[in-house]
Amino acid sequence: MDGATVAPALVTGLPCGHLTATPVLAPCPRAPRSPTVRRVAAEQLQLGARSAALGPGLVGALTCAVASLVCVVATARLALLDPAVVPVLYLALMDAVGLVALAVALLVGVRRPSSPVAALLGLQGLVPCAMGVSDAWTQLSTAPAPVLPTTAWGAALSEASWMAWYVPPALLLLLFPTGRLLSRRWRPVAVGVVAVPLAHLGALLLAPAPDSSFSGVPAPLPGSPAVAAAAEAVWTVAPFALLGLLVASLVAAVRRYRRSTGVERAQLTWFLLGATFVPLTLLMCWLSYLVLDGPDLAVLGLVAVGVAIPAATGIAVLRHDLYDVDRALAATTTYAVLSAVLLGVYTLAAFVGGLWLGRNSPALAAATTAVCAAALSPLRTRLRRVIDRRVDPSRQRVLGAVAALEAQAHAGLVRPEQLQAVLTNAFDAPVRVGYRLPGAGQGDGHVDAEGRLLPPAAAGEQVVPVEVAGEEVGVLVGPPGSSRTLLREAAAAAALVVEVVRLRVGLTSALREVAESRGRLLAASLEERRRLEQDLHDGAQQRLVSLGMALRLAQRRLASGALDVVGPGASPGGPLDGVLDGAVQQLSTAVAELRQIAHGLRPSSLDDGLGAALGSMLERLPVPVQLHVDLGNDLGDNYDDDGTRSPAARRAVPEAVATTAYFVASEAVTNAVKHSGAASISLVAARDEDALVVSVSDDGCGGASVSSGSGLAGLADRVAAAGGELRLVSPVGAGTLLEVRLPCGS
Repeated sequence: MDGATVAPALVTGLPCGHLTATPVLAPCPRAPRSPTVRRVAAEQLQLGARSAALGPGLVGALTCAVASLVCVVATARLALLDPAVVPVLYLALMDAVGLVALAVALLVGVRRPSSPVAALLGLQGLVPCAMGVSDAWTQLSTAPAPVLPTTAWGAALSEASWMAWYVPPALLLLLFPTGRLLSRRWRPVAVGVVAVPLAHLGALLLAPAPDSSFSGVPAPLPGSPAVAAAAEAVWTVAPFALLGLLVASLVAAVRRYRRSTGVERAQLTWFLLGATFVPLTLLMCWLSYLVLDGPDLAVLGLVAVGVAIPAATGIAVLRHDLYDVDRALAATTTYAVLSAVLLGVYTLAAFVGGLWLGRNSPALAAATTAVCAAALSPLRTRLRRVIDRRVDPSRQRVLGAVAALEAQAHAGLVRPEQLQAVLTNAFDAPVRVGYRLPGAGQGDGHVDAEGRLLPPAAAGEQVVPVEVAGEEVGVLVGPPGSSRTLLREAAAAAALVVEVVRLRVGLTSALREVAESRGRLLAASLEERRRLEQDLHDGAQQRLVSLGMALRLAQRRLASGALDVVGPGASPGGPLDGVLDGAVQQLSTAVAELRQIAHGLRPSSLDDGLGAALGSMLERLPVPVQLHVDLGNDLGDNYDDDGTRSPAARRAVPEAVATTAYFVASEAVTNAVKHSGAASISLVAARDEDALVVSVSDDGCGGASVSSGSGLAGLADRVAAAGGELRLVSPVGAGTLLEVRLPCGS
């Protein structure tokens, strides 16, 4: 741009009214090289940063904090004038409630300086502190021996101050969490929330209320009878108008909640949880005057509102993902409605019963309690379902879908393997279900309902384990942005279905492996039979046939006199002993070949025990092998004098187990010598309680696998046929460990 570059942007505007609003950044030309101009530019940048830090929300919160501290000091000074008249504990409680709201307002203002939420929270903290001053002045000026004078302006302000309690919560309902109204149609409601208390105050300035605490005090601005009549109409209608505006504000918050998603929905959930204390406070007021005939519970309710709304709002802004607030909101709403119904039933029963039995009758109390219990019991479950559907429809939809699948699977109407499709439909997003097969290790991964290996989770996907009795049986994999809390609840609800499916998948996989193993064993058996047939045909059979033909020829020649019985030589006409020597030599060769074939079926060296057979096998290898054998007595069955098996015999290795162990060791060592390039090999055979453990390890190249068609696959089949387990660890470049565990109990 002709020598101009874009320098760091200056703050050109701070859009207030949004919790997540960011300064609008605009590029500016590079400052000239003059030191003075550079210093001025730096000061402008610092000023812009300070302006961003002191947004309207934080400024409002600080202003309310200063005003509240002034009110607290004023309340304390008034209380010291006559502690016997002023309710010190009540005023201290009001000040504490206000300071809690102010602390939250300052925290929110620091984190969101441009948001009006901080200013509204500060205003909510200022109201109880200011009302503390008003209440203290009212008590001192209306006491039998007044300490302070009564003024018309003070009386009007004191009578109108109660409406100020509801202005900050109503505005928060309209503006939270974005700082803007839901739409323009809600602007009259926001204006009315502020205008109605002001109109109420103006009416009290023109005409005092008939039931005022300041009896006989005239209005500050008295007018004509017509003006007084109009003022009376205003302060009569104002409370009902404020109630309607509060309801409208609540409707706006609920509509915003139902439209919201993600972070905004979580923030609104926290805020509405705090707002539920407003109807709870009304219920406590009702209960206080109905049962206790006094305002004690009403005061506690106001304190609860003063603390709950700021606390919930602060959590919504600062830590909206702190807890599972949806369930808390549903439970709170449920019990609030139940309490209202319960109090209504109690009031109605008490009123009707009091007509016959009298107000303080014990029978009336018992009957009223019984009616309330009968009305409450069947209502709670149904009401909770209705509220769950309204407050958290996603959770209700997911848990309902899982429960329906479990019930239908139990009835045999559907297959439990449909869990993944059910969850995908309930979440309205792709959800994968992985199952851990029985006996699988931690590094074996998970499989899907078809037994295929589940691909690893992609970046951002939510992975939640499914556990049964503390054991992981599967996982749920949700898409990026999905609710981890809802996934955890779905995992807990679907745990039984996942357990059933993984057992079914494991059984199917085991049956498939058994079928494949039987096929491989049958093929190996046929191949072994063909080999034996070929060996017998090409070796011993040919020699025996040749021997038979030679003996038959000798018989014929001997009968015809063509064979000399005593002459030397084995040629025609030679002596008989030469023919017999050749036959014996042929028989010896055939016997040796048959022994060699039989050695392939069961090594004769096992006659001396498995340890001796393994040692004999290793003598002919070109690579040094370290052998360690700890088998106890593996020579067979020995019996004591009383006919029972001796302890040594009970630890003996059975014949079939010893044969399998020998071939496992032979095959594993041979593979290590031929394919691994190992410099050293270790062979260990040891008893482990009721099992024989054979392990072969080397320092070769690794990379071995039990794949179909490999020699290790046949070895695995042999081990499985003996009821054993085979474990192979062979990382590339780090050697190989083959461990076989064969059962050999007594």
